[in-house]
Amino acid sequence: MDRVRNLLEQIQSRLDSLNKAERKVAEVILQNPQQATRLSIAALAQAALVSEPTVNRFCRSFGVNGYPELKMQLAQSLASGAAYVSRAVEADDGPEAYTRKIFGSAITSLDSACQSLDPQIISRAVDLLIQARQIHFFGLGASAPVALDAQHKFFRFNLAVTAHADVLMQRMLASVAHTGDLFVIISYTGRTRELVEVAHLARENGASVLGLTAAGSPLAQASTLSLDIPLPEDTDIYMPMTSRIIQLTVLDVLATGVTLRRGVDFQPHLRKIKESLNASRYPTDEEPI
Repeated sequence: MDRVRNLLEQIQSRLDSLNKAERKVAEVILQNPQQATRLSIAALAQAALVSEPTVNRFCRSFGVNGYPELKMQLAQSLASGAAYVSRAVEADDGPEAYTRKIFGSAITSLDSACQSLDPQIISRAVDLLIQARQIHFFGLGASAPVALDAQHKFFRFNLAVTAHADVLMQRMLASVAHTGDLFVIISYTGRTRELVEVAHLARENGASVLGLTAAGSPLAQASTLSLDIPLPEDTDIYMPMTSRIIQLTVLDVLATGVTLRRGVDFQPHLRKIKESLNASRYPTDEEPI
């Protein structure tokens, strides 16, 4: 049953090692596994622009006797629900088990990310943030709320800061960019075509681009500087969980770096912002009303 449950994960993990024709089959399946369970072998072959024997070879390469058995295993994998939740979770986990697994997975992933991040790249990223005339945080999908969180953090540094999750607005801002503008583009995979195009457009207009993304990805290559974020989970299959937590933590690291670089003279400004929130809160039990 584990092999069935992990079939989608196996296909994704072996994607780069498949030959060109079989990779086309894999990409069609991964793009919409639910639809693949309903396609005939002829329809799948047509969608992947390959022959039916290629589909059969693809099945055998994953230890499956033929396409009908592959569809059955895909259906069982989808029915379990676990594949689209988290790598750590099994379909029969109870509340205690999946709570422990999710927390454990997040802690392990954060520790792994901490070990792999290059402090010199962190320092250079802080340089870009300090020197920027204005900063735009861009993200799409699960990275969009991360971009909004970054806006909440960085506006405190007395900089012009925005966050946008709309592709058209992102393109317009990139098209009127100038030297001194910094675009921080957040993408876990770094393969989102629109964000890569925006990065190129911003740099063509003289702006700098800081990518928070996967090493070697198209976005990393398009960026002025890429802060490579490890890939503890496959978001083509799994719901973004630890990946989002890592992104948020990396932004906390950058915000802390900016704060320390600004020095003690900047502390009164941060304190003033924090104290402005006092009137919006109910007092604690210990405080007088």
